[in-house]
Amino acid sequence: MSYTGDVKVGGEPDVRELPGLTVTKVAVGPYDNNAYVLRCSATGEQLLIDAANEGTRLLSLIGDGPLGRVVTTHRHQDHWQALSQVVEATHAPVAAHPYDAEILPVPVTEPVEHGGTVRVGRSTLEVIHLRGHTPGSIALLYDAGGELADTPHLFTGDSLFPGGVGNTWGDPKLFNQLITDVTERVFDRLPDKTWVYPGHGGDTTLGKERPGLAEWRSRGW
Repeated sequence: MSYTGDVKVGGEPDVRELPGLTVTKVAVGPYDNNAYVLRCSATGEQLLIDAANEGTRLLSLIGDGPLGRVVTTHRHQDHWQALSQVVEATHAPVAAHPYDAEILPVPVTEPVEHGGTVRVGRSTLEVIHLRGHTPGSIALLYDAGGELADTPHLFTGDSLFPGGVGNTWGDPKLFNQLITDVTERVFDRLPDKTWVYPGHGGDTTLGKERPGLAEWRSRGW
């Protein structure tokens, strides 16, 4: 069956094969968080995006293959409740933006900045800093070394969802920062076929969301 990204808490994960990477998406409770296991096709090394919860289930998905690192997209607790358990079991290093690192329950051994990269085996993902939902929120961009330049893949944490940007709690300054970063660093740069994997709920594409940008800015959330 083809990948849809429609996963439910307690349900089966969804798996997608990309050039160089296999993406496994799973939903965990109680806040319907998405976690993503990326596996390098060449080496078998894996990367976990957001050890949100249900650590035993995440470790089962990881299996015996080496876990190269865990990337935490931002500081909010629902995105790292299984982080300590996963790190204790795998000894994997943790990557996060320095602005959110001190909140996490384990040391961040691989701080990442805007424009930097993280590796999984022979594949590389670019770090995009999207300020507003939290000071250190990041997204990860994968284009298979240019092979997917027309159809890249973007893991956005809680900064971009179907229908709008992440929560900024009615703060105009935070909202303006986030909508500006998402516009300039994501929509102005990447094509419509970019596939978006958010921190909660279903996937989308930039092409589906682009027509709503002016409305999002006008409504202020």
